[in-house]
Amino acid sequence: MKLKLMGRFLLVIFFLSFFTKSIYSQVDTLKSGWEFGRPDERVWRSATVPGTVHTDLLAHQLIPDPFKGMNEKAVQWVDKKDWWYKCTFEVTAAQLQQEVVELEFLGLDTYAEVSVNNRDVLVTNNMFLSWSADVKKHLKVGKNTLLIKFESPIKHDMPRFLRDSVIYPAGNDASDIPLSVYARKAPYHYGWDWGPRLVTSGVWRPVLLRAWSKAAIRNISIQQNTTAAKADIATTVKLEAVTAGTYQLSAALSKDGAKPVATTIPVTLKAGVNEVTVNLSVKNPQRWWPNGMGAQNLYSIAVQLLDNKQPIAQAGKKIGLRTIEVENKPDAQGESFFVKVNGRPVFMKGSNYIPQDNFLPRVTKEKYKQLFDDMQESHFNMVRVWGGGIYENDEFYDLADEKGILVWQDFMYACTLYPGDKSFLENARREAVYNINRLKDHASMALWCGNNEIAVAIKNWGWQDGYAYTNSQYEGMQRAYDKLFKEILPAAVKENNPGTFYFHSSPISNWGKKEDFTKGDNHYWGIWHGMEWFEAYNTHIPRFMSEYGFQSFPGMQTIDSFATAADYHIFSNVMQSHQKSPAKGNTAIKIYMDHYYDTPTDFPAFVYLSQVLQAEGMKVAIEAHRRNMPYCMGSLYWQLNDCWPGPSWSGRDYFGRWKALQYYAKRAFEPVIPSSAEEDGQLKTYVITDEKADKTAWNIGINLTLTDLQGNIISQKKIPARKIQDGTSTLVNTIAVNDLLQGRKRNEVIFYTELVIDNKVLHPNLYYFAVAKEIALQQPGITVACKDAGNGVDVTITTKQLARNIYLELKGEKDGEHFEDNFMDLPAGTQRTIHLRTSRTAAAIQQQLKITSLVDTYKK
Repeated sequence: MKLKLMGRFLLVIFFLSFFTKSIYSQVDTLKSGWEFGRPDERVWRSATVPGTVHTDLLAHQLIPDPFKGMNEKAVQWVDKKDWWYKCTFEVTAAQLQQEVVELEFLGLDTYAEVSVNNRDVLVTNNMFLSWSADVKKHLKVGKNTLLIKFESPIKHDMPRFLRDSVIYPAGNDASDIPLSVYARKAPYHYGWDWGPRLVTSGVWRPVLLRAWSKAAIRNISIQQNTTAAKADIATTVKLEAVTAGTYQLSAALSKDGAKPVATTIPVTLKAGVNEVTVNLSVKNPQRWWPNGMGAQNLYSIAVQLLDNKQPIAQAGKKIGLRTIEVENKPDAQGESFFVKVNGRPVFMKGSNYIPQDNFLPRVTKEKYKQLFDDMQESHFNMVRVWGGGIYENDEFYDLADEKGILVWQDFMYACTLYPGDKSFLENARREAVYNINRLKDHASMALWCGNNEIAVAIKNWGWQDGYAYTNSQYEGMQRAYDKLFKEILPAAVKENNPGTFYFHSSPISNWGKKEDFTKGDNHYWGIWHGMEWFEAYNTHIPRFMSEYGFQSFPGMQTIDSFATAADYHIFSNVMQSHQKSPAKGNTAIKIYMDHYYDTPTDFPAFVYLSQVLQAEGMKVAIEAHRRNMPYCMGSLYWQLNDCWPGPSWSGRDYFGRWKALQYYAKRAFEPVIPSSAEEDGQLKTYVITDEKADKTAWNIGINLTLTDLQGNIISQKKIPARKIQDGTSTLVNTIAVNDLLQGRKRNEVIFYTELVIDNKVLHPNLYYFAVAKEIALQQPGITVACKDAGNGVDVTITTKQLARNIYLELKGEKDGEHFEDNFMDLPAGTQRTIHLRTSRTAAAIQQQLKITSLVDTYKK
């Protein structure tokens, strides 16, 4: 009884003090008073931390905006210089009375020497690590000086390049000398086929001054065994003690203000690093589900270390109680690849993510939130953090937990081979361990992948002949690959995140041969790189499609942020400089456009058509992947977002504006959709459903209609409501195309499918038997009426004739304004109401609204 009372007493202290500062611990963030300069100039100017040297130079108008015009080339000198950062910070007598006073740098980019009051304390060589040092002996009461000397990554790595006997195949590196392989910094900084070469330096994440005594909590690690009936949670706490002794360790698990599950145990700590495990159990846990399947239930776990009932250290995190498995093994059809959540196979819907800016500290919490709001609205349940960017900020993974977006996490290696020396491999090991431990307990964390495309590149990209490697050289480079990706990284995952799926490279299979589509995940680039037509998406179906895509231009408002009217041509110098896929780029867009569409009237029409072209192609792909469930169990298109404004594969541009692709993805990823496709002279219609945590079947009616372009019904079939199993692709109708057309020409009719659920008719999915340029579209006679509604305006669109790709555009678009749908087709004689999120009135929107449909873009 006495022990129980003591435990409750400690628990009360714990929750009262958890979010207060202990007298034994104090943390300050050093974010003011920073300056930067070049050692060869010794001129100090104000700086922003977190920040980059490029953004600080921009703030002082010492360089032009690299995103505008052709300015990217004008700032290449920046990465050839060393840059120094310094600040003066205050230290109190109370802080110096603590046993440890340490500086922690959450992100230094990349090669740096750190000193405090002219005493060297750190040398860094990895952008992806946090770095810390006990600096108490160098500090004094009052003002102290922190100096960080960043060495140019180009200068630092050039001697290694000159010393090596091989040139690594880093084709992404936009300079003539590929140096990106040597630096453990974001690979995309050196250029990619969607972004500029802007090799940054700077303090890119916060700097903390932490003073503490007795002991500190360094990390909390969660291992859970969760079923529907019970969740057992083992919480392993890493503690560092400077004063050995007996303490009390409290752990509590709670959700939404409910009575916590808690325990307190005595612990004896030795000086140095200690690990202690506390076990908790929850009956009937509220499980975490991906977006669209159920609720994103999150529990708070809080840990506190006490000395004689006095809290001296505390830490906490949110976790989701769930199981995530990846099944990748031989089966009757080849080799499976799919994700199971809480024991249920789930079709993955989403995209590939790249960093949102070349200058990372400019990505605000608001931008992260908008990104995840957009993913949730688009019915995503997975996002792939691609291996040429960064291990993202904590906000990214917190939002993934809250929004139900599973994270496929690449380690930061892409599209080249890497050194295999002991120093590089040890740096890579420490990077992996740090980031695994930082990210592993997020509810959204689904899997780890060693790299992007290197394994298939070794076999298929012609590196040995292209770079004239000897057999001995190439074998040595492959041994380095095996050491890093097949030994070091999987061992780090197994030790630090046991039970989580790891595979050494994505994709598992190449896209050149038929058998490639039977094994694991695939990056299918027959469209774009292979110059195949979009219809190939219907026949090239892998077990899991983790990359595929097509380029388009951003909208005119975004183009005007970096170009002028004089640049309105796809082959102008500015447009070419912003097109980072030079091998095909704008020419490929034009070739595909000429195949599917009539010639656009002008440059804005070309921009509009490029988005429609991209979106229509991705619609074919997404629906094909979903129709072929469960053979195919994932569709992650390339790419979700941009790091600068320009043409790319993205669905959201640099400013977060939705291109046509994002609207099409939202519709194609709806929980329930119909989809029609021609197979061997038959038109087959499927109904595709997502799996729900609380549903076993959908009650769905189907309306199938064939009309002419004027809306006259030629034939119609209504299938009464029937039970369709959730998480399936179900064939609901088959008819010979010739029987359906009844002698009519393919370009004179349209076919569409409507679903009826709970007596509500969903928006139809239209199917065309001919490419757009063969269909004789008439002016659709669109009228629009705007009405104030809720937090915005309802826009009702009515059309007399078939209207394709209706684009609603606002003049003077304001931040936060967003149409719930856009670029939609309307059959003749129909109407549709679209909600616009805006603070403007309906009258104002009516005046500022511009309507474009496909026929408006053609030359007369």
